[in-house]
Amino acid sequence: MRIIIDFHLHSKWSRACSKDLTIPNIAHACERKGIHFCGTSDAFHPAWRKEIGTELEELGNGAFQLRDGRSRTRFLLSTEISCIYKRGGRVRRVHHVLLFPSLMALDRLTQKLTDRGCNLKSDGRPIVGIDSEDLLKMALEVDPEILLIPAHVWTPWFALFGSKSGFDSIEECFGEMSKYIYAIETGLSSDPKMNARLSALDSVLLVSNSDAHSLRNLGREANVFEMSEPSYDELRRILVQHDRKSFIETIEFFPEEGKYFADGHRSCQFWCAPEKTKKLGNLCPTCGKPLTIGVANRINEIADRFDHLDAYIQPHRSIIPLAEIISSVVGVGVQSKKVRTEYDRIVSDERSEFDVLLHTSSEDLKRTTSPEIAEAIMMTREGNVDVKPGYDGEFGVITPHMTGGLSIRNRFL
Repeated sequence: MRIIIDFHLHSKWSRACSKDLTIPNIAHACERKGIHFCGTSDAFHPAWRKEIGTELEELGNGAFQLRDGRSRTRFLLSTEISCIYKRGGRVRRVHHVLLFPSLMALDRLTQKLTDRGCNLKSDGRPIVGIDSEDLLKMALEVDPEILLIPAHVWTPWFALFGSKSGFDSIEECFGEMSKYIYAIETGLSSDPKMNARLSALDSVLLVSNSDAHSLRNLGREANVFEMSEPSYDELRRILVQHDRKSFIETIEFFPEEGKYFADGHRSCQFWCAPEKTKKLGNLCPTCGKPLTIGVANRINEIADRFDHLDAYIQPHRSIIPLAEIISSVVGVGVQSKKVRTEYDRIVSDERSEFDVLLHTSSEDLKRTTSPEIAEAIMMTREGNVDVKPGYDGEFGVITPHMTGGLSIRNRFL
């Protein structure tokens, strides 16, 4: 049975996140999206931890459900944590996702962090002054079944490989604990094809998650596993053993849509490809301030593999969220009533958003929605899209290429 998993998202207790992110609302939204197994998110926050205890009941194997079985969605215990510390004469800002096998493991690590003086009440994604290597040691001392997965590893400001405050390798960040890093999260601004250019990543699996700050963004990236049922134990086994037969694929953003794909300076609305950045001396041509170096450039900087990549590219498929496809066709905003109405017409109790985006035939799509929207979905499946890349915190714009000919995406890359 194919299980779609999104284990990195946020709750209403995280800064700049929707107040609609409650556990019942997340469960319902996952059913609409086609997500079977979802992270609780923000599990260190005391108020959210209380809601987890109130709203969810344990099923065994590290899986949870809404009490009284009010939803098909299953949950696993998860949180993101921000580590800010000094290493090698530099300030490091690195985010990680932690996954827990049980409430006991979660509560024991929560207590250990609290005893270290960490303020876990400040935000759903707490900031702690703990070195990444020390955090992983602490977690595994609490329970060796806990997983730590470096989050959105290429984001310039807050990531393992970030151009502003990260490292050049997993080993540089985690030292002797590197052997316990079984997977990394590639983030919205990169995909497996880009990550295949680093041979050092052959030893880890590449996972993708939504990092959603609203219900609408759940599942914008996700993972597809072969499991008999949603299970933390089985998820951990697949990651630890690098079971590539059971890890089917990831569902990805087109990376150009990520808000740190290209180099640029948002204040001046300027972006460019890595070759031009070099010619500009890394400075904005409008104001002379430093450009924010994006993910494409950062990967170029530390890549060691440039040819014959196909054998190293982890299976994946790229999507545009359905509401964005509808919006691009009908010409109004993604949160407009017209888009919501059409979305509700296409997605039903029997047909999730992932069904529509990935599996429903062209003939069935045309019976469900307009010929234009059906064509746009098929164009997206084929990777035939037009691109305005994201940069310096500004999301890119990806639209289905509906006019024939060579897509802008292919020309840009």
